[in-house]
Amino acid sequence: MSNRSVWQAHKAACEEGRHSYVDPETGYHVFTEVALKERGRCCGSGCRHCPFDHVGIALERRPSLIKQAAWLVEGDSSVTDVLFWSGGKDSYLTLRRLYAAGVENPVLLTTFAADSGVIAHQEIAIETVVQQAQQLGVALIGIPLHPGRAYMDVICTALDLLARVSTLHFGDLHLQHIRRWREETFAEDPRTSHLALSFPLWQVPFTELLDDLSASPCRFPISAVGDGIEGIAPGELFDRAFSARVGQTMDAFGENGEFHTRVEVLRPHMFAD
Repeated sequence: MSNRSVWQAHKAACEEGRHSYVDPETGYHVFTEVALKERGRCCGSGCRHCPFDHVGIALERRPSLIKQAAWLVEGDSSVTDVLFWSGGKDSYLTLRRLYAAGVENPVLLTTFAADSGVIAHQEIAIETVVQQAQQLGVALIGIPLHPGRAYMDVICTALDLLARVSTLHFGDLHLQHIRRWREETFAEDPRTSHLALSFPLWQVPFTELLDDLSASPCRFPISAVGDGIEGIAPGELFDRAFSARVGQTMDAFGENGEFHTRVEVLRPHMFAD
């Protein structure tokens, strides 16, 4: 049975009203959402199909236990703006733009591998992102990604934690194919087709973005380097000089995956002032 079949097996079991199904990898019986709903509360164990948003797990334990989308830094569920947050410089710049534009209390949304707790490509642990959100005074929803489970299903599960989402914000700079994929994917899904998509950094000159990074009370070490890329090492700081140097041979902001960054907050709660 494939990973996708795990979720199909769960769906079939729920449709038949069954309390469990057999996990093809372990042979264990896994409780279905039907059984867990009958229990009537979150048991705090991090069940795979928890229908209670893992509210029974203490906040500090959620990053390592949740199997479904859940609050990792609690916030106002009535907010309308959601920012897809990678933990790197581009999403941070987007957050600064949102606050500058008067957006109040945006919620950060971060996906990570369910098995490793690491954000794909960025090589940043979800615990690090929790710390970032706490230091910036911003609410955060974590979304564990399971092999074989549809991306939009997990995203919509996360959005269901909020009462009236209106706008999704992304930190894309200039890659048209990525923006097009987002626009088409969210427009084609009836659960999200009514939402507005926002790209606050789109086609903003790198010089302007570098000025904003330089003015911020954060720094941005390299968290990961793309395959075959030479002359860059994890731990180096991304700044104006770094961008000028690498920009001679590659995208100066690493938009093609040449490198990725991590936000390191030097002054906590900068947006809470």
